[in-house]
Parts: sequence; structure tokens; C-alpha cells
Amino acid sequence: MAFDRQFLDELIARNDIVDVVSNYVSLQPRGGSLWGCCPFHSEKTPSFHVLPDKQLCYCFGCKKGGGVINFIMEEENLSFPDAVRFLARRVNMPVPEEEHSDESRLRSRILSLNRDAARFYYDQLYSPKGAPVLEYMKNRKITRRNATNFGLGASADEWDGLLTAMRKKGYGDGELLASGLAIRGKNGGLYDKFRKRLIFPIIDVRGDVLGFGGRIISKDDPGAKYMNTPETIVYSKRRVLYGLNLAKKSKRSNIILVEGNIDVVMLHQAGFDNACASMGTALTTEQLQLLSRYTKEIVLCYDNDDAGKVATQKALTLLNNTDFQVKVLELPKRLVDGEYIKQDADDFIKFQGKDAFEHLLSGSESGMDFRMAQLKSKFDLKSDEGRIGFAEAAAGLLSTVPNAVEREIYTVRASEAAGITPDAMKLEVERARKRARYKEKREQERRDLNPAASAQPRERSIRYTDLRSALAEEGVLRLLTLDDSLFGENPPIREEDFSSPLLGRFFTALRAQLRESGQVNIPALAEFFTSEEISHLIGILQKPESLKNGAQALKDYCNIILDEAHKRAAVNEDPLMAAMEKNKYKGNGGKQTWKKNS
Repeated sequence: MAFDRQFLDELIARNDIVDVVSNYVSLQPRGGSLWGCCPFHSEKTPSFHVLPDKQLCYCFGCKKGGGVINFIMEEENLSFPDAVRFLARRVNMPVPEEEHSDESRLRSRILSLNRDAARFYYDQLYSPKGAPVLEYMKNRKITRRNATNFGLGASADEWDGLLTAMRKKGYGDGELLASGLAIRGKNGGLYDKFRKRLIFPIIDVRGDVLGFGGRIISKDDPGAKYMNTPETIVYSKRRVLYGLNLAKKSKRSNIILVEGNIDVVMLHQAGFDNACASMGTALTTEQLQLLSRYTKEIVLCYDNDDAGKVATQKALTLLNNTDFQVKVLELPKRLVDGEYIKQDADDFIKFQGKDAFEHLLSGSESGMDFRMAQLKSKFDLKSDEGRIGFAEAAAGLLSTVPNAVEREIYTVRASEAAGITPDAMKLEVERARKRARYKEKREQERRDLNPAASAQPRERSIRYTDLRSALAEEGVLRLLTLDDSLFGENPPIREEDFSSPLLGRFFTALRAQLRESGQVNIPALAEFFTSEEISHLIGILQKPESLKNGAQALKDYCNIILDEAHKRAAVNEDPLMAAMEKNKYKGNGGKQTWKKNS
């Protein structure tokens, strides 16, 4: 056991889940619990609720839930030991010496390695080996003060500079590979991943160095323009925004999202210290969760080429059902030798100046203005055919706008662009909304007609192989948490009778808690089960279960479980039956259909 049980119980008791969750989510009382918009997925209608009496939380939308430790693990992207330390610091509890798991030790070592690597790259920037990178920075007009602010560094034109330095500090080859700082060559040896590049340490909002980005300094270099640390035990590009560790301190009311690391560095240097960028990927739900802690307004300032416009459209779609106010800052193209070329934020500030950028920022259009403008550019509004096509496309877009006032305003504007009456445009929008509702209704009906599929866990790794038994096993778990006296000293079923290994493990773990302390403590199970598994358990416990005829219900559930267990045992004894059982559930939404082996 990594942590002392009494310590964990006290930690959970002192970190009231309502207090902790309220730091991330605005909660409102409703019924016997508290409700708010889920921090784990985008939504406008609250489906995330907190149960103070049980010290649990659960989202009926994305199905994530758990106790206070699980919540911090998910929200802060921490391992179990790190989440425990996070909560301990929150309430000033000393953490007892614990036996670190292999994963926890590796995570700690990689964070330490990344910190030392960042120092190595920074020092190398101002050494003779870093001269080419320093010259590149001077050409890009990056000041030394700003470089220090971001911890910029240099990787030299050598194969093992970092490797040699980190080995001298005691880091092993396995750690260097696990961090993504080293690559194994065809001959089996290791070499530095980053060479001849300007280095950008990727630092999270807690100040930990999670990884690195590297930019080539010569156009003649055949390598990729940008190179980032691969996914590691500490770094997930979906969960981090470059520069947010600094942007979160800005006194500006919004956050500017740009595409590249250089854009972030140069915007900060020009006084726009609220800029950050996603790490070589489109905007993600996890990044929006992170941003929601620091702002309610986002300004999208992507490049004004086709790829940038596509990225803007995708981001607006993701932001459509959130509480963020969204604006789009479109950078004008620059005239060079009679030709208009694209420019990014760095280019614009370099050639037009920071005052011009401030002017653009203050006049940036709303996300819907941008989408409507992009839509209009696809049609010839001088022709009847073009106006009809635009009206249909605009109606489809406007039908997705949840706010009635906003929908009304843009419906009138769309009617003016299409050259039709507002009433006609409103009619088209309502038709599009009806079609969308009908489609959603049909999809829900299909799901309702397939109860076997809807009863399966979302996570494929924990799907049920015997649905009849598994549903009875879920019932047993609910009864156990509601009234364990129904089971007596010797329960009629054991873990090995369960068809679902996960549900069997839950049964054993809950029984052990009841024997030790006389009560169920689901938050403490976070040490032994993944966040997905805990979420699934809480989802099971959210289903209705009555104790009115509890003893009979338990008997019925156990009879089903034992009956199915006997069937499985019989099948396993017969090779032919085993082969038929293996091919039993193929397609048809989980219906039982026998298929012959090909």
C-alpha cells in the first residue's frame, strides 16, 4: 500500500469535495445535491453534480466521476500519488513517507530530468555552441529579457550533447528515452532528439517542465520546422497550452490563442502577455477546461491561410456549446512585391507594430461574424442560385445557435445578405432546427431500442462479455453499498463468480472496507482503480435500487450470477461450445447471433 490508510482517510475528510470542486466549477443547489457545468466536457446545461453526503461527484453527460482524489487526478492531470500530495499541500498536511510505485518514481525522475535539461539548454544558448541559435534569435528580434522569461535555450549541432550531460547527472538511458529527450538509433545506440534548434521548454501552470519544442534555425535544414516532445508519462499535448503559465498572470480580461510558439513569445514581448498556443494540435476540450480557470473570453488569432481558417472553424465548433465569449482576430495579408502573402501574429507586429495589433484586437469580430463571413465567401450572392444556397447553408449554421437572441440577430443579417425577407429566413432556420431535432430523436430511439448496447460501459476496456450476469452484478454492488447486512458473514457469491473481473474486484474491495471500518469509502478506492473504473462504479451506483424487498432482490441477483457462472464453466469444459461462444456476439448491436467460423 503506497499510503497509510489512516492518512488517506484524514486527507479525504479534510478536503471536502464541495470546497475543492468549487475552485473549478460554479455550483448551485438543486434537490439533495449541487449542480454545475461539467469541467470535463463542454456544456451549457449543468449535468455535473456533487453529493456532499457521499463526498462524490458525477457527470450524467460524459459519465466521469469519483471522489476528491479522482477529481484532482482528472482536473489537474496528476497521478494518484501526485494528487494526494496536491491535496495534502492544500490543507497543510505533512505527507508520510510512502513506497513510491514504479510509475510515480518514473514520473518524478522525468520531471527532474526535464528541469535539468531546460537548464542545460538555457546555459548552452549563451555558450559558444549556442551562437548560431543566439544569432537566429537576434534576427527574430527576441530580446534576452524575453528569452529568459520563457526559459528559451539552444541545442547544439551534435548528437549526444544533452545525453552526455544528463548521464553525468545520474540519469539512465531508460529515463532519457521515457522523457522523449533521446531516440534509439538503428544500431541500438541513443542520440539527442533535439539538435541545431531553438528550444522552448513547455511549462505547465504549476511550473513543472513537461517537455520541449524545438524550431529549426536554418531554412536549409532538412528537418521538420517544429519538433515537439512525444507523448510521455508527464506530457500530453491535449492537456497543455504553451505560455499559459505566464498568460494566466495577465491583467487583460481575455486569452489570445495563436498557432506557434514564436507568436506567443513575440506577443508577450510586445505587451500582449495574455497569449498562448496549443501544442501542434487543434484546440481540445481538455485545453478549454484549463482556460476556463483563467478567463471567460477567448480571442482566436490563427494564421490567415487556408489551414488557419480551417483551424478557426474547428475551434468555433468546439466552443459553440460553452460559456466562453469568443472573438476572431483576422490578420490581413501583407503586400510584398505586388503579391499578397499570409502573415502570422509575429509578422504583423514586426511590420505593422503593436499599436496596430491593439487596434485589431479591440475590433475583433465575434465567432459567428467570422463563420458567416466565411460562409458568404463560398457563394455568388449576385445569382439566385447562390442566394438560395447561402440561405440553406446559413439556416443550417444558425440552427445550431442555442441562444435565441443571438440566433434572431444573425438570422436578420443572413436574410439581408441573401436578399430575402427576415420572415423567410426565420422559416428556413426553424425548418433546419426541426430537422436537427428529428434526427436527434431518431438516434435516441435507436439507442433506446438497443438496451444491450446502452447497458454496456463506454470504455471498451471494461465492456461486459455476459450482459445478463453483469447487470445482476451491478445490482449486487448497489445493495452492498445500501445495506451490507443483507450479505451476512458468508455472502452467497464470491469474486470468481462474477463475469466482469472489474465488478468482482469492486465487490471484494467494498467488502474489505466494510470489514475494516464498517462503511464504504469510494474516494479511497482511487488508489486501486483507474479514473475510468471509478467513474463506472459511480455510474452503477447512480441507478435506482430499492431496499423494500432487498433480501429477495439479492437472492434473484445471486441466482442469475451463479446460473451464468455455471453456463460459462460448462462452455469452458467443451471445446466446441467454447468456439461457438467466442463467435456469439458479432454485430447487431449486441444481439445474440450465432456465426460459423470461416
